[in-house]
Amino acid sequence: MSEVANYEQSIKRLEEIVARLESGRLPLEESISLYNEGIKLSAECRKTLESASLTVNVKDDE
Repeated sequence: MSEVANYEQSIKRLEEIVARLESGRLPLEESISLYNEGIKLSAECRKTLESASLTVNVKDDE
């Protein structure tokens, strides 16, 4: 799977998690589990964006 597809899937999943957490209808354990999943996905997305930014910056310098 490409980095772009993985990034887009991660963003979609993060949006789903946020919507479910904002509903306020989840048991505490499920909320914590979703929160932790969201933190991991957010970190992965940040790394992907940082990598893309470095790639763009390097190409601009060439």
